[in-house]
Amino acid sequence: MAPLVLGIDSSTQSTKALLVDADSGEVLEERRAAHPDGTEVDPQCWLDAVDEAAGPLLARADAIAVGGQQHGMVLLDEHGAPVRDALLWNDTRSAAEARTLIEEMGGPAACAEELGSLLVASMTSSKLRWVADHEPDIARRAARVLLPHDLVSLHLAAPGTEPFTDRGDASGTGYFSTRTDDWDRRLAAAALGHELTLPRLPSVPSEVMAATDAGVPLAAGTGDNMAAALGLDLRPGDVSVSIGTSGVCAMVSEVRPTDATGIVTGFADATGRFLPMTTTINAARILEVGRALLGVDHAELSRLALASEPAARGVTLLPYFDGERTPNRPDARATLTGMTTTTSREDVARAHVEGLLCSLADGIAALEAENGLPARRILLIGGAAKSAAVRALAPAVFGREVLVADEAEYVALGAARQAAWALAGSAQPPAWEPVHCEASAAEPTPAVLRAYEELKERTADWA
Repeated sequence: MAPLVLGIDSSTQSTKALLVDADSGEVLEERRAAHPDGTEVDPQCWLDAVDEAAGPLLARADAIAVGGQQHGMVLLDEHGAPVRDALLWNDTRSAAEARTLIEEMGGPAACAEELGSLLVASMTSSKLRWVADHEPDIARRAARVLLPHDLVSLHLAAPGTEPFTDRGDASGTGYFSTRTDDWDRRLAAAALGHELTLPRLPSVPSEVMAATDAGVPLAAGTGDNMAAALGLDLRPGDVSVSIGTSGVCAMVSEVRPTDATGIVTGFADATGRFLPMTTTINAARILEVGRALLGVDHAELSRLALASEPAARGVTLLPYFDGERTPNRPDARATLTGMTTTTSREDVARAHVEGLLCSLADGIAALEAENGLPARRILLIGGAAKSAAVRALAPAVFGREVLVADEAEYVALGAARQAAWALAGSAQPPAWEPVHCEASAAEPTPAVLRAYEELKERTADWA
């Protein structure tokens, strides 16, 4: 009988646990438990959720790994107890502190050269500085800082285990150097005002870092984006395009990113490579705005969009409804232009779908420029990838074939694959059945991107 592995996804919204056949990757059982809303959360909630979701599966697992939301700050005292609620990745109160830390490092180029990324409010070190500035008593009590997935892994480990993490999730903290491939403890100390004990890092990606009370091996775990790349079995040059609330384009790369503009965040991955990413603030919500504006459901929005023509008969949407990060226009707003007395509902629907895809094309182009090579494959995932119009128009806007991956819990699946890798002790992750994808091709429509680029240039001073 094949060994079984347990992959856990401790995300912002919930915990998902998959029991998986270690040889084939077949999912045998799935459980989940909800997390509370908010950008500041009692970390005990995550531990309660993992007990609920994964607890009944633990006795059947031969190895375990945890994927988790990146960047969250979990501060512990010398006894291992939290000194405050965790600040999550989507807590932006530390934006000013991020800018200060960049200046202290010598500016954007020096920051990106050391960290691989330009610091932003989502990253852990900016949150450390915010605590130092605004909660000095709490800062003084803090002895350790963990990431959310580190805390969940520690919860599953036998008592007395020293906290551990991996280079992928560590690379989003602001105190892991992708240049040296190790912690930069001086940066963590400078952020909070005194030295902190940081989690152990694996010597190889597949290292067994600890064990449960029952002796079940625990892999290092990783960040959610890195786990998803493992679950999708992305190879160098592959790009995943996740269309959820935000749009996330991630490329597995052999090249260490150092983008001083901040458009590309230069994370490490969970295999020893890198995972440069671009993120758009607006993604699936663009379709939601179009649907609400026209008073239709999503299926009808797709039907309308596909009934128009490329470039929507001159109607173009720059979809920066809530500002934008790629490109960096935090104060921008959406612009719909080119309408005439003959503009139809179909054209407006088409402009919303094309605007979404053009925005994601910006992210893909930035990754290709940073990597120095075109994307090998593009895989669409996420809730909005179910849209018939998105599936049909993506290859036309991107100008190449697009693969739409089946809907699945790729973060938990990637964590399970890491657990199977640690259990096998092999040089490479196990070769599971390839993710099923539906290939989509279409005649390229460069006029759509041209109109989008012209509108972006015309509105550059509005941001």
